[in-house]
Amino acid sequence: MIFMISFQKVSKTFQSRLKPIHALEEVSFEVQPGEFVSIVGRSGSGKTTLLKLLLAEEDPSSGAIFFNDQDIHQIKSDKLHKLRREIGVVFQDYKLFPSKTTYENIAYVMEVMGASDREIKNDVAKVLELVQLTDRKDSFPEELSGGERQRAAIARALIHRPQVILADEPTGNLDPYHTRDIIKLLVKLNEMGTTIILATHNQEVINSLEKRVITLEEGKVIRDEKKGRFAI
Repeated sequence: MIFMISFQKVSKTFQSRLKPIHALEEVSFEVQPGEFVSIVGRSGSGKTTLLKLLLAEEDPSSGAIFFNDQDIHQIKSDKLHKLRREIGVVFQDYKLFPSKTTYENIAYVMEVMGASDREIKNDVAKVLELVQLTDRKDSFPEELSGGERQRAAIARALIHRPQVILADEPTGNLDPYHTRDIIKLLVKLNEMGTTIILATHNQEVINSLEKRVITLEEGKVIRDEKKGRFAI
């Protein structure tokens, strides 16, 4: 079986003045290309730490993490940008540039990558259409609704055509209507072939998806179900 992502007995301990904090303890799981996986757990269960390890923003205390058969924590720092181009990230607080329009926020990623003006114009137009923001391309973040800001953030995560999208509590600041909108978009992207890893504590979202759910509790995987439900 082919795995895109493999966590192999991964532990992460943070040192504090009082006592060590065990954020993750011997976490093991695999993700196949094209899967939609939800990571659930209470606040402090290790969800965000897990995503940071996958992005190589943190190093594991022990164990190994593989992305496309490569141990990501053996990648030299000057080569990490290649890994991160394969992983798009969507945050709860959008992280859009307030002084840039929707178009400019998305185009900026391609500019940094050295794309030509023609490539930028063509690709940004396509991704704006995909997330249904073509008519909002000249709007600044403060002029967008929460749902529109999150769709803009997803468009920005998509523009470099990553193999996987990590969505860290992407609906945490949204009302139920916009939450459904964003989840429908993530499902659509998954159906187009993008691997999705969704970290959330939204019970309604998890139960409506009927997709794989990995449940963390105090840094340990306590459940991994193919068609899981929110049970904490």
